[in-house]
Amino acid sequence: MNYRRNRLPGGTYFFTVVTANRTPLFNNPAAVQRLRTTLRNVINRRPFTIDAMVVLPDHIHCLWTLPADDTNYSTRWRLVKGGFTKSFQQHSTGKPGKPKSLWQKRYWEHTIRDENDFNRHVDYIHYNPVKHGYVARAIDWPYSSFHRFVREGVLPVDWGINEAELEGVGSE
Repeated sequence: MNYRRNRLPGGTYFFTVVTANRTPLFNNPAAVQRLRTTLRNVINRRPFTIDAMVVLPDHIHCLWTLPADDTNYSTRWRLVKGGFTKSFQQHSTGKPGKPKSLWQKRYWEHTIRDENDFNRHVDYIHYNPVKHGYVARAIDWPYSSFHRFVREGVLPVDWGINEAELEGVGSE
């Protein structure tokens, strides 16, 4: 199958990336820390901004903004997936060698069109742990940029409790 990806220089993109066979790789803090380290390494090599993100046991949702002259999120995802896989398997097995992929081959991408689209996707990301039944409130999920949004005063700590706030969230 020939996938067509939208490429917008300096664009902001929403991604869903899923583990192979929906294996719950991120059900422990050490794996999440390895993902964070991998992301930092990739950002140092190929800069981009993580606008919002949530890490669930078997998938990740995030919003990235690329530099003004850049459209190459594919290479970044290849580096994230490959770097995490190598680190995870070296720590799990203690053996070097060609790692078996821990990820589904593809990922879902959506180009953010405007501020409303951006805000809807931020809400979707932050509400996702509640939607999947992992927690009752967004603030209770530890692996989410929701905590940064609360610290920065963008969202209140009790966001997501009022049903009216969530109209359209989770309809992706």
